[in-house]
Amino acid sequence: MTGLSIIESLKPEDRKKIWVVIPPEVMGEILVQLHVEVARGLIEITEQKDLIKAVESLESDDIIDLLHVIPEPLCSKVLESIGVQERKRLESALSYGDDTAGGLMSLDVLTVQASQSLDEVLQDLRKRGSMPKATDNLFVVDQLDLFQGVLPISVLLTHDPLLMVSESMDPSIDGIPYQMSAEEVALLFEHRDMLSAPVVAENGRLLGRITVDDIVDVIRSQTDHSFMSMAGLKEEQDMFSPVIVSAKRRAVWLGINLLTAFLASWVIGLFEATLEQIVALAVLMPIVASMGGIAGSQTLTLVIRGLALRQISRINAVQLFKNELSVGAVNGVLWSFVVASIGGIWFQSVGIGLILGGAVIINLICAAFAGASIPLILQKMNIDPALAGGVLLTTVTDVIGFMAFLGLATLFLL
Repeated sequence: MTGLSIIESLKPEDRKKIWVVIPPEVMGEILVQLHVEVARGLIEITEQKDLIKAVESLESDDIIDLLHVIPEPLCSKVLESIGVQERKRLESALSYGDDTAGGLMSLDVLTVQASQSLDEVLQDLRKRGSMPKATDNLFVVDQLDLFQGVLPISVLLTHDPLLMVSESMDPSIDGIPYQMSAEEVALLFEHRDMLSAPVVAENGRLLGRITVDDIVDVIRSQTDHSFMSMAGLKEEQDMFSPVIVSAKRRAVWLGINLLTAFLASWVIGLFEATLEQIVALAVLMPIVASMGGIAGSQTLTLVIRGLALRQISRINAVQLFKNELSVGAVNGVLWSFVVASIGGIWFQSVGIGLILGGAVIINLICAAFAGASIPLILQKMNIDPALAGGVLLTTVTDVIGFMAFLGLATLFLL
């Protein structure tokens, strides 16, 4: 277990005991890695002078991340303690959204001009004495700071020092627009296998850079978001939040599930007379709903992942539907034979077995259709599929499963 995991696993009162002995120079690195709610709880008990030291010890991208977490008016006071020039840069960066390239970028960049020689660049670096972390490229700009390309460190170190930057640079690299979403930036890093990338304004002016460690944070955040959203929770929540606070957050999700449960119960109530005459149906109903739920969840997960990775578009959506419906039909036929045989033998009734098998086929096909269509519809409505998809899918598979099973029983057994 890492140090950060240990802090988050402690009760709030135990965190406070540890926090007071942590040096301010280390606090910043810890705060930027913690979940938002945990970090804010520690910030509340941190003295202002210690918080200022914590911020000053960070690199610009981490400072920006931490300033997004620090509540007002404390954030303004921390900014006032920073030099005027640096404060202006940070205030400009804070204007970008958290989930955009501008919000991810670091302001610590090394720039060179095409008119310089490689030897001049090396001399400048030696005078500087250090480089920002994860520096694999120097960014080439003109006198107006307009981005022109990159000069790889490997080229700088291995090529003839008398060569000009213009002869050694790679002009084919495009800057990332500052308004690009963090999710798209992460995909870009994955597809191009990059360690760092420049961020540019609309006019092409270099604003900063994004490094792979920033992308790792994005991926972790996306994973937390997807996992927690399936239960209606937020990834920044503290697992040791006060009971009343946690109860309020979860009450909404429980209320939505309650409504869907009543809908499924209402469908069952429509066939009350059938259930009274054939009690075996009540025993077998959960099988139909469960099979549909699992099949639908498999498709739902596949489609949500495809949407997140930008693998699904209008071009291949129809083919995806065909594939998932075919998979649902094949599994429906296969497992309908299994459950029909078991149900028929269990209750010594061929009719009950056939109806059970027929309901499973219907529900698995419908579950595949629902699992594929629900995420696409939700995304079209600007609703997070990971948040609402599971509830809607469960409702569909329960209602259709009960309707198919009890409806077939009413038609053919009474």
